[in-house]
Amino acid sequence: MTSLPLKLPAEYWSNFTVLKRDIDFIQNHLFETESPLTARELAAVLVEECIRIEHEAQVKEQLSSGDLYLPKETYQIGQKLIFPSLAMKRGQVTATRPGNNPDLGTFEVIEVSFEDGTTKQLASALADHKLNAPPEQKANPDTDLHTILALFGDDITRKLNLALEKDDSLVRIAGAWFPQALLVDIGVGYLNLAEAVLEMNGGEPISTALLMEQVDLPRSSNPKLTEFSMNYTLQEDGRFDEVGSAGEVLWCLRRLEPEEVQNIPAVLKYIPVDYDRVLLTPQMLAIEAQLDDELSETEQKHPKADEVTITLTYPHWRTGTLPISPRVRSFFPTAIESPRIRFTLVDGKTGERMPAWVVREYGYVFGLRKWYEKQKLIPGAYIVIHRSKVPGEVIVEAKTHRPTRDWVRTVLSGSDGGLVFALLKHEIFCEYNERMAVVVPDVNAVDAAFTQKSRLPLNKLVHEMLQKLAGLTPQGHVHAEELYSAVNILRRIPPAPLLAVLAGSNEFTHVGDLHFRLAENAPEEE
Repeated sequence: MTSLPLKLPAEYWSNFTVLKRDIDFIQNHLFETESPLTARELAAVLVEECIRIEHEAQVKEQLSSGDLYLPKETYQIGQKLIFPSLAMKRGQVTATRPGNNPDLGTFEVIEVSFEDGTTKQLASALADHKLNAPPEQKANPDTDLHTILALFGDDITRKLNLALEKDDSLVRIAGAWFPQALLVDIGVGYLNLAEAVLEMNGGEPISTALLMEQVDLPRSSNPKLTEFSMNYTLQEDGRFDEVGSAGEVLWCLRRLEPEEVQNIPAVLKYIPVDYDRVLLTPQMLAIEAQLDDELSETEQKHPKADEVTITLTYPHWRTGTLPISPRVRSFFPTAIESPRIRFTLVDGKTGERMPAWVVREYGYVFGLRKWYEKQKLIPGAYIVIHRSKVPGEVIVEAKTHRPTRDWVRTVLSGSDGGLVFALLKHEIFCEYNERMAVVVPDVNAVDAAFTQKSRLPLNKLVHEMLQKLAGLTPQGHVHAEELYSAVNILRRIPPAPLLAVLAGSNEFTHVGDLHFRLAENAPEEE
């Protein structure tokens, strides 16, 4: 069967815009199928529909300038024709005569003059011919669904999600969309039973299917619709929290979640500081990306890797958390709607499994405090994050070793309620970043100093900490990385604002390779 050579250029998909007709089509599709679909699944359906619409439009345009040539039809002199078997060439009938072939019976011959100046004689009024079947609409590689989704699927899905979010008639649960009007009514009694089941489970998340089974929710003829309706009803009730990673729906009682998951710990809370990024040198921008701070605004692209090594900073050591920096973000599970995601951390050496949480809003992972204590880690310790082949799992490994006695920067309580630094010998059980390592013998004293000093103006705090650290070296020089580590003991601050203070204030002198000292005329802190 002859096919029409239809084409949709790449620009059609790269500049794709979701129209009202597309939303109407998706709504009708969901009503007809009565099955919740993700934006990615809906994008595939929509692409097929767009291909169909554009093909019909192209066929209509192609046929508007003439009639399709079919050997079975008869034609008049002057009639304009289009020839699918000749790549849609256009021509005009210039002459007709009777055909002469006893084997074919009665037929006619037409002479056609084509737009390119060539002429050709063709049969007409011939009932038996392979070209008599109407041409089918068949996509070429430019309109192949799998090719389009591979090249443009992510962008189309993103645009579709944004458009669907503006449609009040649709609801989204765990990434799947469905018309609100078709939802099954789930009574409050089932929600109360669900709360009791989750209470008995001690805060451990439960899947929707298991929860429905436990509360004895009647199954309808459409189990997917019932499950989706249950998910929506739970989502709309403030008692419940959906904490599953992408592709998995898990429910937990919000009041049973750890406090550090519900609210950001004080030592991780950043009060934004105005600063000028123009002050940052290329060397400063490079170290900003290297420090793996979840609050950094770095635009540096990181290649995808199967493992990364990060340095544990004091705020994350204190709270039992890990930063979700741009370099490690792809290792951890995500979900579009879930601000909190429950998953599993696995010790790469022992295989120990640890429940943990991704707190998406604030960019950290919670659940490692006991593991840090067990590994005898200190702030500045190296932690390796491995990509797991198991969905919902992330592998972590501490670079531990037999204890050795090392000289390490130590935080002690000062007489004024602040902190002082000293180089003391300690028994160390892990590999560490020498510029960021610090031993904290008394966390309560540090907590008290944090309360007292965290509200200091940033430039004053930087001055004070640089002065204290400078006393540990003969030259009085302090590296920006050391200063970042020390300042974050008393105030949560990402690298860029701190580096901007160093670069923009005449109180500090850069002596090379991101080492700084107090300027000669800088006042001494009391």
